Amino acid sequence: MVRVLVVDDEALIRTGFRCILDAADDLEVVAAVPGGEAVRTAREMRPDVVLLDIRMPDVDGLSVLAELRRLPQPPVVAMLTTFDMDEYVATALRCGAAGFLLKDTDPEQLPFLVRALADGGTVLSSKVTRTVVDGYLEASCQGTVPRGLDRLTERERAVLVLIAEGLSNADIAARMHLGTGTVKDHVSAILTKLEVGSRVQAALVAERAGLLRPSRDLEPG
Repeated sequence: MVRVLVVDDEALIRTGFRCILDAADDLEVVAAVPGGEAVRTAREMRPDVVLLDIRMPDVDGLSVLAELRRLPQPPVVAMLTTFDMDEYVATALRCGAAGFLLKDTDPEQLPFLVRALADGGTVLSSKVTRTVVDGYLEASCQGTVPRGLDRLTERERAVLVLIAEGLSNADIAARMHLGTGTVKDHVSAILTKLEVGSRVQAALVAERAGLLRPSRDLEPG
């Protein structure tokens, strides 16, 4: 059972997400709260995945993200936004968000995306534009290939490419005929060597370094 915390300032959004996710047998919304209650609730309920509104009147979503990332066992966090060109998206990715979703995401797709997040996959809305991705790459990589890239082993590079393709740990394990625990160890080593805080950041580094086809867009995994 994947435990989900929904954080949004609008009660209608919280109720809608709860209804959609609770309808799935393997998903449970343990709480749906406004931003001011997010960190306390996360400490108490220990969710696996947090869907966090990036813009809230009572608290800054990015500040909440930073606090969640500092928890002893931080949950996977995906940012919720109304816009596909939100100026906060790049900052959220740099701060360790596992991706972002538009609030008008197809309800039928939402459970699949939450499962992907829980399984270590990267989730970027299909409406994310090249401007957002390129802007993030420019700001984070500054036009150079990260020094840590040459520290990766051949197998870690192969795992990095699959991360960039949006595969979850389980999918990578199946593709490479490895145990899931081994894949998790490789992912941890990759994040450490690249000095990045999330799989999304690692995926974007891989794209910037030319490890993927230039025309390929990142898709939900």
